[in-house]
Amino acid sequence: MNFGAGIILINSNNEVLLLLRDNKPEIPYPNQWDIPGGKIEDGETPDVTIKREMFEELGLESLSGFQLFKIYKSDELTDFVFWKRINLNPDEIVLTEGQKLKYFSYDEIKKTKLAFNYNKVIEEFFEEIIKNE
Repeated sequence: MNFGAGIILINSNNEVLLLLRDNKPEIPYPNQWDIPGGKIEDGETPDVTIKREMFEELGLESLSGFQLFKIYKSDELTDFVFWKRINLNPDEIVLTEGQKLKYFSYDEIKKTKLAFNYNKVIEEFFEEIIKNE
């Protein structure tokens, strides 16, 4: 069983920050849009993983104030999905993983195939969190 943690970073316009995965055939879902996150390493809690991954991938130091949205379980993966409202400028972020960052509206996301079946996750997030804010 693998364990992962991802985060939905959403700005004040209700746009979600997505990361275009590297175009390397040896990684899962190469060249597809994804939410930031990664594998939970031995001895880590999911929230520590999010802080580490946000620093490693986006250079965000000590990300805080994020909340758990849901835990998704399948035969291969237990995925902890968090969320946080944050206004970032993708052009100012120096990526160390992935090709680029971009904010997507919910309508744009519905027309884009996301890695790891995150379309379903984003749809549930908008239904359960954004609609009720």
